[in-house]
Amino acid sequence: MRRLSGRPGETRLMDGPIVIGIDCSTTAAKAVARDARGRDLGEGRSGVKLHDFGDGRYEQDPTDWWAAVCAALRALLALLPGAEVAAVSISNQRETFAPFDADGVPLRPAIVWLDERCRDEVDRFATRVGETRIHRLTGKPKDITPVVYRLAWMQRHEPDLYRRIALVLDVHGYLALRMTGTATTSWASADPLGVFDMQRKDYAPEILGPLGLAAAQFAPACPPGQVIGTVSAAAARETGLPEGTKLVAGGGDGQMAGLGANVLIPGRAYLNLGTAVVSGLHGMAYRTDPAFRTMGSATGDGYIYESCLRAGTFLVDWFVRHLLHLDPTGDGGVYAALEREAAALPAGAEGLLLLPYWMGVMPPHWDMQARGAIVGLAPQHGRAHLYRALLEGIAFDQAMVTGLTEAATGLRCTEYLAIGGGARSDLWCRIIADVSGRPVLRSTTVECSSMGAAMAAAVGAGWFPGFIEAAQAMSGPISRRFEPDPVASAHYARLMPAYRELYPRLKPLFAALAAATQMHGEPVLS
Repeated sequence: MRRLSGRPGETRLMDGPIVIGIDCSTTAAKAVARDARGRDLGEGRSGVKLHDFGDGRYEQDPTDWWAAVCAALRALLALLPGAEVAAVSISNQRETFAPFDADGVPLRPAIVWLDERCRDEVDRFATRVGETRIHRLTGKPKDITPVVYRLAWMQRHEPDLYRRIALVLDVHGYLALRMTGTATTSWASADPLGVFDMQRKDYAPEILGPLGLAAAQFAPACPPGQVIGTVSAAAARETGLPEGTKLVAGGGDGQMAGLGANVLIPGRAYLNLGTAVVSGLHGMAYRTDPAFRTMGSATGDGYIYESCLRAGTFLVDWFVRHLLHLDPTGDGGVYAALEREAAALPAGAEGLLLLPYWMGVMPPHWDMQARGAIVGLAPQHGRAHLYRALLEGIAFDQAMVTGLTEAATGLRCTEYLAIGGGARSDLWCRIIADVSGRPVLRSTTVECSSMGAAMAAAVGAGWFPGFIEAAQAMSGPISRRFEPDPVASAHYARLMPAYRELYPRLKPLFAALAAATQMHGEPVLS
């Protein structure tokens, strides 16, 4: 047993082989080493540049993904000299892709999941294939997020480049190409593209045909936990990994975070309080419904019934920066002060209701024209009321969508496991527990997506017979449990019908505002 340095001020014990979970997210690549008990033995991190053009277009250079992964792995392995790496696996940002030529060279920058350039293509392409058919095949309701609509945009707007496409790769497929020499992806990485038949576990000809593409132009997809290759000599020189190290199929960061939070426990839903608020329940039956989007499980068996509110901590930061005109990065006490002030207010923020659709809405309404609204403003309301109403609005929406998901699937959500930056807020966790009437648990695991990837690597390395055993052994303990307060829950239950009415009543106004804005020649922002 050797005692090794971890993060500053910490030490880690390493006893035997390790696995590495790589999380290549929208803004950074992280490589985290774990042992068979899931203990964090060290982390390397490197940023990924995101090009925001200010008009709804977001792009990245795919080679930056690889450079960041290499830098993160080198930083990690410098902390663990002589470590025996049993396997590595990948968690990747979803719905981000790039087209490549036959030599694996990008034909254009990658189009990131945040991108909105395909807004006018969504209805057009869905009409060509059939909106209901797309939903049934892919598990994804008609929405701006899946890659399929951005491919349709390229087909229309970049026809010469489009004809040169040899490969369309998601982040997982590209990293596997650079690491092993072969582009291979996971079922749980391919399905967010919106061109994957969820039941056949293969690319859907009914969708690829109108795009003028074939399945051979996508990375072969295999079950999570399967060994898909070994680290090449060239990749070993760039990453610091030993040549021949096993690369194991992982999955999209949302599903991998769910695995890291052990969503396999019956009744548990993960709740990622990040830039977006993403939650999911695990089930074995293939079901589709507007209440959720159906994602492939990170185990390869079953599905995640996932909700996504695009404005989570993004909305909190927006409030601080644009309404309070404060810089949270320069004053670490801003959020602490807001938490104290809002916690002193009663449930319901003294009559304020907030609809958190600043960036449109996915489940259950699927309306990118929807926008935010604050209802009930009165002279006594100040910043603490607005802040509390913001947290409550997100909690109302999550509780509503969870209830709809339960009704559509027959499953029961008995607890949320909160992860992500927002999970550090005691106030937010308490509000979610009170609004939903469900306990909220806080995990000790900080990097749940890389934890899920580490579990996949552990399964591929043969440490465990399956994902259930890996999740039981490696998922971190619970650091705190927030139980619903009966009095607050009763008050929120009286407010829920009013919250449910906000969107239906405002929907016609959202459409009228969008039309008026477009007629005035201004971009419709999300």
